[in-house]
Amino acid sequence: MLELMILPFLVCLILSGIYAYFGIHVVEREVIFVDLALAQMTALGGACSLLFGIELEHPSVYLIAFGFAVLGAGIFALTRMKKAQVPQEAIIGIVYIVSAAAAILILNRVPEGAEHIKEMLVGGILFTAPKDVLLIAGLSLLVGIFHLVFRQQFLLISLSPDAASQKGIPVRLWDFLFYLTFGLIVTISVRIAGVLLIFSYLIIPTVCAMLLADRFGKRLIISWIIGILTSIIGLYASCAFDFPTGASIVCSFGLVLIIVVCGNIILRAYLKNRLSK
Repeated sequence: MLELMILPFLVCLILSGIYAYFGIHVVEREVIFVDLALAQMTALGGACSLLFGIELEHPSVYLIAFGFAVLGAGIFALTRMKKAQVPQEAIIGIVYIVSAAAAILILNRVPEGAEHIKEMLVGGILFTAPKDVLLIAGLSLLVGIFHLVFRQQFLLISLSPDAASQKGIPVRLWDFLFYLTFGLIVTISVRIAGVLLIFSYLIIPTVCAMLLADRFGKRLIISWIIGILTSIIGLYASCAFDFPTGASIVCSFGLVLIIVVCGNIILRAYLKNRLSK
């Protein structure tokens, strides 16, 4: 049974690495649910492929799904404004819920639609193939290099968009490139891991890291460590107790978050008590 977990574990390592980075950006931008929205857009693209008789294993499905991700990237880049009547998070929520509803309507019209809806949410990471690992690893490497080369631009537009504008950086363009590369990763990983799991990898390690550190580099390292350790816990629980793998990892993330929050509260109370003496 443990042998079956090797490929899923490799995928978990890759997801921990790339989503920890994007997670810090997303939380700093205060667009927490953008991952869910982009993932749901790509899932809608996959649902449309099924409606037109294209099997999910066909390479063209990735292109269709990525097309929907590009549409989402454009929407999110255009709706980011300093003084907007409607908060961007509201737009993100609308995109998510409409995409989810549309995907359910479409999948209701295709054979085994209920199974596809379940796969869309929790994925099928246990059945990861070697080609899937190579694909997501290669793509994550390319996106990682791109963000490393242009790290100053991406950091500025996330942490201080006003400063980026003052330096002459076209914020909307770099916003679009951020969401485009993010959508590229989501397009590949949502097919493997599902919407709920990739949201967990994106947000929960970052939230834990923000409670434990205040600098970008430290938060990134802590997010990596938490993502990897939680993946091991979730995969072990799935193997030992015959739990669904994706749901097991998501619940493990929830448990780790509770431990970190409680530990942070206890530590703060202890330090406050020591200082008051």
